[in-house]
Amino acid sequence: MYKNILIATDGSETAAKALHDGLALAKDLTANVSAVTVTGPRSEAALGEAVFAPSVEDYDKICAKEAARILSQIDGAASAAGVQCKTVHVRHRFPADGILDAADRLGCDLIVMGSHGRRGLAKFLLGSQATEVLTRARTPVLICR
Repeated sequence: MYKNILIATDGSETAAKALHDGLALAKDLTANVSAVTVTGPRSEAALGEAVFAPSVEDYDKICAKEAARILSQIDGAASAAGVQCKTVHVRHRFPADGILDAADRLGCDLIVMGSHGRRGLAKFLLGSQATEVLTRARTPVLICR
């Protein structure tokens, strides 16, 4: 059935559920697993006339640290499930774009991800990344609530 599964995660609670479900499915199917986390492009936060943004170097360090934390959780969950998992950090991309590019580049035949991750204003402004992946993917997508 599925031979190469991509599990997308942003480190949220819903993504953790998708990670668990994706690893269990991969184990049952003896499929290869890759897990991806995507850190978006650097942006600026405008508050009135003031604009706040970390330097490019600081932003990259912050993103790398957060991605390392998320990928470490993936490694732990994969080990606990008895599944080998390749981890990938995609930098400076919008989440849906990074997920879809990783799936294509890695030859994945299924994408597993949570139904939502980001909350609040960011979700409102960016739209649902799960919906974006679902509508643009060339492979099946399993959405976990």
